[in-house]
Amino acid sequence: MSVCQSCGACCVSFRVDFHPAELAGGAFAWGEGVPLEMTLPVTPNIVRMRGTDDAPPRCIALAGQVGEAVNCTIYDGRPSPCREFDTEHAACNRARQRCGLAAL
Repeated sequence: MSVCQSCGACCVSFRVDFHPAELAGGAFAWGEGVPLEMTLPVTPNIVRMRGTDDAPPRCIALAGQVGEAVNCTIYDGRPSPCREFDTEHAACNRARQRCGLAAL
């Protein structure tokens, strides 16, 4: 299991906004793309993953228990902010700290 599959802190810490072209069937979608029903419109050029703007935030695509075992239910079609985020970002350790997890 990768460290991300036992963490999930980023999925419960950050707002995830991206271009609608990454939605399912969109010109810039990976895999099957992000299902429309998992998003909220923000502007004509921005959609947001449901749950990431809640208090507390939790991405609708996250399954499992943070800090134990998690997975992204749309991993192959996840949006670019999720693809670009990794454990090398300082924001990863900030998210882990918010969830009471040790820094990497």
